[in-house]
Amino acid sequence: MIPRPEEPRPATIYDVARIAGVSASTVSRAFARPGRVSFATAERIRKVADEIGYQSVSVRRPMAQGRSRRGTIALVVADISNPVYFEMIRGAEEEAALNGYTMLLAHTRESGVIEREAIERSMDIVDGIVLSSSRMSDAAIRAMAKQKPTVVMNRGVKGVASVITDNVRGVRRAIEHFRELGHQEVSYLAGPEASWADSMRWGAVKQAGLELDVRITKVESAAPTMDGGARAADKVATGKATAVLAYNDQLALGLMRRLQANGFGVPEDFSIIGFDNSSGASLIVPGLSSVAAPLHALGATAVRSLLAISRGAVSTHEQAVVLPTRLVLRGSTARPRG
Repeated sequence: MIPRPEEPRPATIYDVARIAGVSASTVSRAFARPGRVSFATAERIRKVADEIGYQSVSVRRPMAQGRSRRGTIALVVADISNPVYFEMIRGAEEEAALNGYTMLLAHTRESGVIEREAIERSMDIVDGIVLSSSRMSDAAIRAMAKQKPTVVMNRGVKGVASVITDNVRGVRRAIEHFRELGHQEVSYLAGPEASWADSMRWGAVKQAGLELDVRITKVESAAPTMDGGARAADKVATGKATAVLAYNDQLALGLMRRLQANGFGVPEDFSIIGFDNSSGASLIVPGLSSVAAPLHALGATAVRSLLAISRGAVSTHEQAVVLPTRLVLRGSTARPRG
């Protein structure tokens, strides 16, 4: 009788631990309770497991299906005091509730370090994560997405499902409006250096300036807040630009108030456009013109995408879902003096 060839021994948790240079208990935690293992360690363990064909019986707890178990989704926001997040949070929470999920809100105060710590603490108790305006690196987000279903809002990350607004079209329409009014020099009041949206908007401003023959300057801000806008007012007032496109409404509102307090007229001396069309844009005099993003839809779409991924939907992750923008005109723009 010809002996049958011996089948290869299946990989074990001890094989993964030995190759990855960690203990077997760490490997176990990486699969069963990933929030208790650092992103870097978990990524190394999973890479080794993939290479040697190890399959954990508890790789990932499935997200709640239907209403048989109340699931939890984490929504991580950079600055909860910014009105731009109000409608995003509302849209995400309503969509989560509609599908039988509770939403956990984490506020990271514009800090990538705090954001990462908050996610690691909540990883064990949530079924999926929505990141809004994340300040973490792309690599950290990709590593996290391998541990939990993840969707990113307001930022494109290669290899991770993303939902963004049409920054390029919104910026283009704002610069077109300035040009139609006769402004030849425009300043861009910048947002946080770590912001993906700021990078996209600044690039779009420069491109629009070249194509529309508008001179562009960049004014840095201390923070993407009303105080940050106010502190940038002196730079704007001493520059040559007669129009300003701000990274967000908060910066634009702070800039407007300080310019007016210093004796300048808006829009008589400076035309100003914000971004996001948040609730405060229509509450001041003059009303702030702003590039409107569908904030409620942004939050709802992110949660729908997260649930679809958790249920096995195939996503290319290479193409972000892009939601349209539009320019809402109020009283803060006019033709330049003279």
